[in-house]
Amino acid sequence: MQRKNNILKINPHKSRSGFAMIMAIAVIVIITTIMALSLSLTTQTSKRTTDLYLYEQAVLYSKSSAEMALLNIAQNGCQNSFSTTFDGIYDANVTMRYVYNSTVGTCTDYVNVITPEQNGSVLMDITVSVRTDANITAEPIHYFRRTIQKL
Repeated sequence: MQRKNNILKINPHKSRSGFAMIMAIAVIVIITTIMALSLSLTTQTSKRTTDLYLYEQAVLYSKSSAEMALLNIAQNGCQNSFSTTFDGIYDANVTMRYVYNSTVGTCTDYVNVITPEQNGSVLMDITVSVRTDANITAEPIHYFRRTIQKL
C-alpha cells in the first residue's frame, strides 16, 4: 500500500483559508485602539495634574493675600481694595468692607454696628486668578474666598 502525501502538493483549484490574515488584522486593530486610549488618558491626566496644581497654589495665595491685606491695613490705614501678583501668573484682588461703629480714617465702605464686641473687623472678598497663557494653561482658573478678620 502506497501512502499519498497531499501536503506538499499545491492544487491550483483549491482555495486557501484567510482566517490567519483576518485574525492578524483584528489583533492589530485591537492593539491600535488600546494605544490610542492610553495616549488620550495620559494627555488628560497631565492636564488635570497641571490644573490641580495651579488651583491648589491659588488657594494658598488667597490665604497669603488676606495676610498681606491685613499688613497693608496696619501700615497704611483703612483701604477699600488691595491687589498683588504672585509668581508673575497669579493675580490676587482683595475687596474689603469694614465693620465699625463709626467711620474711621479713609474708610468709605463700612457697616455700622452697635455692639462694641464686633467693632474692628474687616470682611474680605479675595479673588485669585491664573493668567490665561498657552504655556501655562488653556482654561482660566479662578478661586474665590470670603473671610472675616479682626483688626
